[in-house]
Amino acid sequence: MPPPHTRVICIDVKGPLAVKTYPGEEWLQGDHRATFAPDYGRRGKLWAHGAFEPATGQAAILTSPGRDGISHIRLIELVMRQFPADRWLLVEDNWSIHTSRQVKLVLAVLFLPKYACWLNLIEPWWKQLKSLALKGNRFESLDEIIQALYEAVEYWNAHRHPYVWKKRPQEQLPLMGGFNISHEYI
Repeated sequence: MPPPHTRVICIDVKGPLAVKTYPGEEWLQGDHRATFAPDYGRRGKLWAHGAFEPATGQAAILTSPGRDGISHIRLIELVMRQFPADRWLLVEDNWSIHTSRQVKLVLAVLFLPKYACWLNLIEPWWKQLKSLALKGNRFESLDEIIQALYEAVEYWNAHRHPYVWKKRPQEQLPLMGGFNISHEYI
């Protein structure tokens, strides 16, 4: 449990997201299957810097042409504006832009252990955002993909809900298959 009056915010970077065609929901066999022309997406790219609060489901993003410490500081400023609180507990990985010199001058953060990005609850939210904003769309410009991302976040926030883990560790054992893992060690 976080300390009182503290908001837990998961932050991360997704990208590069290319300006290209993203396949639709499913592939079908036969005459009515989904098809699209190959698209190598050389019309631009961007990175989405995101913040997600699992307790409420609220999300925020900002886009940038690169992945750098300055963009990360802009995300922290966005978190402070859109998630008002007495204190914040920021959950993020050890990626180099999160630990850059510019970020260290502004903020002290506790990081997730290396190779444990799955502990950051923004990761499953990225899948939702990609599905809402990108799936089944063809983008011709950076402005179109940026608009789609912000519209998807707006839609998500209008229909948000708290994030709840789907399975307890005991229910995940069959998924680990054949490794002789006992739930006593999970």
